[in-house]
Amino acid sequence: MDSSHEPHGRRQSKKAAASGWIGSALEYYDFFIYATAASLIFPQIFFPSTDPAVAIVASLATYGVGYVARPIGAFVLGHYGDTHGRKGVLLLCMFLMGVSTMAVGLLPTYQQVGVLAPVLLVALRLIQGFAVAGEISGASSMILEHAPFGRRGFFASFTLQGVQAGQILAAAVFLPLAHFMPTDAFTSWGWRVPFLLSVVVIIAGYIIRREVDETPAFAEEGATVPKAPIIEAFQLSGGDMLRVVCMALMNVIPVVATVFGAAYAVQPAYGIGFAKDIYLWIPVLGNILAVFIIPVVGNLSDRIGRRPPVIVGALGSGLLAFAYLYAISIHSVPLAIAMSLLMWGVVYQGYNATFPSFYPELFQTRTRVSAMAISQNVGTTITALLPALFAIVAPPGSANIPLTVGAITFGVTIIAALAALSARETYRLHLKDLGHRGAVPVPKPEYDRIREQTMVGAGLART
Repeated sequence: MDSSHEPHGRRQSKKAAASGWIGSALEYYDFFIYATAASLIFPQIFFPSTDPAVAIVASLATYGVGYVARPIGAFVLGHYGDTHGRKGVLLLCMFLMGVSTMAVGLLPTYQQVGVLAPVLLVALRLIQGFAVAGEISGASSMILEHAPFGRRGFFASFTLQGVQAGQILAAAVFLPLAHFMPTDAFTSWGWRVPFLLSVVVIIAGYIIRREVDETPAFAEEGATVPKAPIIEAFQLSGGDMLRVVCMALMNVIPVVATVFGAAYAVQPAYGIGFAKDIYLWIPVLGNILAVFIIPVVGNLSDRIGRRPPVIVGALGSGLLAFAYLYAISIHSVPLAIAMSLLMWGVVYQGYNATFPSFYPELFQTRTRVSAMAISQNVGTTITALLPALFAIVAPPGSANIPLTVGAITFGVTIIAALAALSARETYRLHLKDLGHRGAVPVPKPEYDRIREQTMVGAGLART
């Protein structure tokens, strides 16, 4: 059917989902190419040292620095999103991320300018972290607030499907360069190409996101938009913000899969000896599978609730981290790929596909972006410091690296699962979604009536 004949609400739901998907893909392409380069290239060109272990720790620490800036960005961008709208904050995030990432591709190396090189690298990583802090919370809120009742889990999951697609794109750009270019050329200038391509982010992001209307929920706030949404968020939703901080510790799984796992497999100091281009295929294949799994889990969360997929995803992927690291330790490429597909591509998506609807549903419209951005980014900041910790507690040459790193990972996922267990279920419509401060569920007959009317209006009702 021609989209021009679709109900306005349905068209905007689709546009919001497409904007969230493509915007997140482009923005997280930027973020993930840095993660890849920090593991594969930066130890040699920005942090030269007579001790390879020191260079690895320093490079992975700069990866974590980007997350240190995220709570600051969450406060600033969350406030902007709750006071000026979801659309404006997403455009701002896109611009900051694109410019800072492109600038990394223009940086001189340590051999050229000495200590100024890593200083500039850290500064740009801080801007990246600041910018990305508002992306998922802003995109999730925009999609959720445009989505019809009863389909919020499905629609919001496209935010994280875009994130996975961005990671696929990041690794896919590195793959041909790492495989076909001579090592010297790749180390000298080839690694810069993915960063310079970020100019596409600025152009494409603006074109896509300007086409989406501001959400009806934000528009209805009108003159009642809070002057200090952050203060209100802590006052009204402090307990749920703490729960989100703990659930966001699930970021430990992508950290293990794409950051520490890459360094463990590829860096000569660890002695595993995976070829760079071969290792890069492992997270790519896992993410390709995740792209298909995410909307299925998002749809499932609309039927069985948000908590079950999060809890199963947390505990299951935490246990599989042991097997994934063990596969790398014995230099088994087939087993490492299989464990990546299972841990990252399937089980972790129980959490990953669900939190874009679960988190914003825990908060009121008037403070939603601030509350989600702050709590989620605090949690991810903690986990982003783990690659350097892993390299310290399990340095090159140490015994039982899979057991040591795996135990820390599983412990963190247990905390996330307990936080989800303690949270209230949100997949049914609550009065707070309609602007009330209470958390009393709408009676099921009333919920079903509202849901049916909404789905009929959006053209989504079953016939």
